[in-house]
Amino acid sequence: MPMTTTVDAAMNAFVPALPLAVGYSGGADSTALLLACARKWPQQVRAIHIHHGLQDCADAFARHCEAFCAQLNVPLVVHRVDARHAPGQSPEDAARRARYVAFKAELQQHGAGGTIPSMALAHHADDQVETLLLALSRGAGLPGLSAMPAAWERDGIRYHRPLLQVPGVQIRAWLHAQGVDWLTDPSNALQHFTRNRIRSQLLPVLDQAFPQFRQTFARSAAHAAQAQGLLEELAEQDLIATGVPPHIRRLQGLSRARQANVLRYWLKTIWRTSPSAAQLEELLHQLAACSTRGHRIQIKVGAGFVRRNIDVLDWYNSPSV
Repeated sequence: MPMTTTVDAAMNAFVPALPLAVGYSGGADSTALLLACARKWPQQVRAIHIHHGLQDCADAFARHCEAFCAQLNVPLVVHRVDARHAPGQSPEDAARRARYVAFKAELQQHGAGGTIPSMALAHHADDQVETLLLALSRGAGLPGLSAMPAAWERDGIRYHRPLLQVPGVQIRAWLHAQGVDWLTDPSNALQHFTRNRIRSQLLPVLDQAFPQFRQTFARSAAHAAQAQGLLEELAEQDLIATGVPPHIRRLQGLSRARQANVLRYWLKTIWRTSPSAAQLEELLHQLAACSTRGHRIQIKVGAGFVRRNIDVLDWYNSPSV
């Protein structure tokens, strides 16, 4: 399938396990996805609408979604969440985390006989570009530059993004051709959200300067994802060699880049936490300086601490006393 495609071509190539849940906000993208899925798999699709409760129009959005799903004869669950963000957390991240918690709760409650539940989300080619540009603006590494995968598993659920290669303008044109209306989220116009500024200010300029930018950006993201996959394979091998928890002397036998790679992998896979660039740099510095049995290592990482425990590094959720 080409890097960008039409809604119909994308849906022809989409073959998930059934039954299928669709994340439905009422906006153009999720409306197109739900309509296409309901037509392709009658009686095999249901919708999940997340009521964030953050806008005055949230109740009206839920009613619109209920009416459209009734028209399609698609079951709808409206799941209310508390999407208020904590201090230091972005509103977008808080809402995203709340959505995935809700998806997990709904799909586990209505599982299909022990099979892995399937869920489709309506992210498209413009969303992919925005994600990549956000990652670049934050100085992200390969995981961030890989942008969004077309399919992945999380919490025992198989997620799909079948429209990831379809530009937003094509999705809206397809809906117009179907004679279907959609909702417009007023928060999309708020310019204090970085993603909205990218969408309204940068994407039109890229369209003028580099008309094929969606294809080339997607190709770069795919290269980054492939490279990240290779780094994870190497990290898995190095973690076997250094041990769990990692032995300090064995870590010191690796190059600095491989030390960083395996430590990130260990913290992510075993402890579900990630060091910042500054935290990882300090940890590598202390690891290099660790030449005596009495050398102390303690670095704040995520919600806990990496500490030396005799001959190994370990992670604790509280500082030593």
